[in-house]
Order: sequence, then C-alpha cells, then structure tokens
Amino acid sequence: MDLRERPDGDNRHPWEISRARFFRRLIHRHVQPAPTSVLDIGSGDSWFATELLAELPTTSQIVCWDANYTLDDLTETIDPGLLRTAQPPSQQYPLVLALDVLEHVQDDAEFVAGSIAQRVQPGGLLIASVPAHQWLFTSHDQALGHYRRHTHATLRALLAPSFTVVQQGSLFLSLVPPRAAQRLLERVRPPREAPSVVHSGWNHGPMFTRAVGGVLDADARLGLAAARRRLPFAGLSVWAVCRREHE
Repeated sequence: MDLRERPDGDNRHPWEISRARFFRRLIHRHVQPAPTSVLDIGSGDSWFATELLAELPTTSQIVCWDANYTLDDLTETIDPGLLRTAQPPSQQYPLVLALDVLEHVQDDAEFVAGSIAQRVQPGGLLIASVPAHQWLFTSHDQALGHYRRHTHATLRALLAPSFTVVQQGSLFLSLVPPRAAQRLLERVRPPREAPSVVHSGWNHGPMFTRAVGGVLDADARLGLAAARRRLPFAGLSVWAVCRREHE
C-alpha cells in the first residue's frame, strides 16, 4: 500500500486483501520453486510483503524498497524476514515486484530499463501492476501522485524493451463502474479543492465485509481465468508477469 494511504486502524480494505490474495496466487503459479529472495519495490507499509513472507520458506527474505520511507519507517520493528531500505539495493533478485508503482514515476521507461531491470536476475521474473484506463483518471489519482493510467498495450510497450511478457491480464472489473461514475461526476462538477488522501481503516461490519470480499475474490478469479485464455477483460488494474532473458 502507498504510504499516503496507510490506514489509521488495523482493518484492511477488502480490495487490498483480495488484491494481495490474487498476487500471491500469481506468484505461486509462476515462481517454482518458491523464491527465498524477493525485492518488493514501493512496498509502502510492508503489509503485502508480510503476508507473502508467511507463505515462503522459513529462510526467505523480502527486501522492501521505498524511496518515501522515513527514519521512523526504517527503524520500526518488523518481521525479521523483512528488510526496509530507502536506497536502491545493489544486488539482483529472482523475483521483483512492482505493484502499483510505475504510475508514480514520471519517466517510467527509464525506471523500468534501469532501476527495475538491473535488479532482476537473468532468467528471473518481474510482476508489475498499474491502474488501468486513462479515461478513469480522477482526483484520487492526483491525490496519490499518479502520472498516468495504462492499458494492456501501453503496459506491454513499457515492459517489452527490457523483458519478455509471459502473461498479462486485468483485475477488478466490478470496480470499473463506480470509478467511471466518479469520473463522470467530476466532469460535471469538478472538485473545488485540491485532492487529498483520506486515511481510514475499514469499519463496515463482518457481514458486509465478507460480502464485499467475496465479490472481489470472485472478480479476481474471473480475471485470472480470462488471462489464461487471453480473453479481453477491462478491470480497474492491468498486470503483467515478465521474464528477464539471459544475457
């Protein structure tokens, strides 16, 4: 999660939980045997890294690299299998994650070719995700510091010079209508104030939470099934599994 969206409480949004399940499933599907060394770029509060670490071998380490880490973030007590750093790591990894990161980088092509590609071992994998569809760009994107949203084609074009795209797909079709409604409302009635990020936990009761989580989990499974069959699927995010070929 982006540090600007860090929740005030311990309750995670069902979107974040379903998203984490989806990408852990994707990792286990494509990375065999399970990796013992992972770089998570833009790791934020390290919640996803913590969840992933629990499913990896006991000797595994996940390096959480986020340029926005403060001294408090770097000195916070976290799982001993996690290592936080605000500086670019010097080594290479068999698995690198860039989940909802590239939209924050102005020169994303240079960042992929340099900062990311140089940290993936030859033969290793990159799993990347970005917000989808520029026509859904709203004040929420502005508040989070997004420069753009992507399509399957633009994400592939961004990654292809440095990687071979193994699989590509979309995520969360069910969230497109409410975001489209927000976009339409903002066109009719533009926000009067500069956009800001609202920090809050999820507090909507167990029954509603399970219902929302169930819908999002089913949505994620549908998106993965569509990706396996290379079917068009217009989700709120697009993702890609990429391999850095041997030099």
